[in-house]
Amino acid sequence: MSTTVDKIVSEALGLPPQARAFVAEKLIESLDAEPDAEVSPAWREEVRKRCREVDEGLVELRDAEHAFAKAYSALG
Repeated sequence: MSTTVDKIVSEALGLPPQARAFVAEKLIESLDAEPDAEVSPAWREEVRKRCREVDEGLVELRDAEHAFAKAYSALG
């Protein structure tokens, strides 16, 4: 890798855990987003609300495998 990339990674790894999570989230979002795709303000706020609920422990997270198994069993 280039020296610039190595420097960025090194600096990012030196950040506190919450800041590293934020950087990682933004990088992952950039991979998933379609070029020029605009997210509506309402959806952006909904995502922020859901993240806040997870961070504050207000919602119960479930294992995806369990959730899919339950959904498939309800279908058939």
